[in-house]
Amino acid sequence: MHFSKAPITEAIIDLKVALPEGFSVEKFLDIHPHINNRFPTKEPIIAGSFVLQASPTFKVDASQQHNGYLFRSQDQKKIFQASLNGFTFNRLAPYESWEEFRDDAKYLWQLYKDICKPKVVTRAAVRYINQLNIPTKELGDLKDYLNTVPEVAPTLPQKLLSSFFMQMHIPQQDLNCNLIINEALTPPITPEFVSIILDFDLFREQIWQSDDDDDVWHFLEALRHRKNEVFKASITEKTRRLIE
Repeated sequence: MHFSKAPITEAIIDLKVALPEGFSVEKFLDIHPHINNRFPTKEPIIAGSFVLQASPTFKVDASQQHNGYLFRSQDQKKIFQASLNGFTFNRLAPYESWEEFRDDAKYLWQLYKDICKPKVVTRAAVRYINQLNIPTKELGDLKDYLNTVPEVAPTLPQKLLSSFFMQMHIPQQDLNCNLIINEALTPPITPEFVSIILDFDLFREQIWQSDDDDDVWHFLEALRHRKNEVFKASITEKTRRLIE
């Protein structure tokens, strides 16, 4: 399934891992010489935590931890995150194809694996964030463009919805995975449009041995196909005409 005006704003492949005991976050810097021609910018990833204790004495504890490094491509469209939690590859718009996205991720994952030597993969996920831009003058009812929308009580005004956020958790039993759909209004690109986020997050928590690459990537392929099916089921013919 390919649309000439694909609404994808970000595609993500995420693999959570367990790293060897005593792994040093500075080891991630060994990755950069292998990719600095494609990902010249590196930035530390800082994870924060905030703890509020009300008793026996009131206490606020805010802490930060150096969790890894983020590497950006020259055009800022590709982001590789190597962290203590795992491996993440983000592709920002314009999204070209699954094959390009997957192959970039595979190459970077192999580097992460060779240098960091994760013991196991504990979670595998594919996430696609779409932004649908609907001309305001054409928008009558959201149901004209989306097959799943928030229902407003009949006694309330039907056309004065200025904001909404809806989340659905839908187990995918045949793939033994979970699907989270987020749908929300977002600030439009211009006042002439209404912009809607359609976000699909597909994942499975499972233990894969780190050398089970074929298994992991076969599963990610299956998640990508399921994402396509869910996207197709979520939009109407009017939306298809907007993005073809």
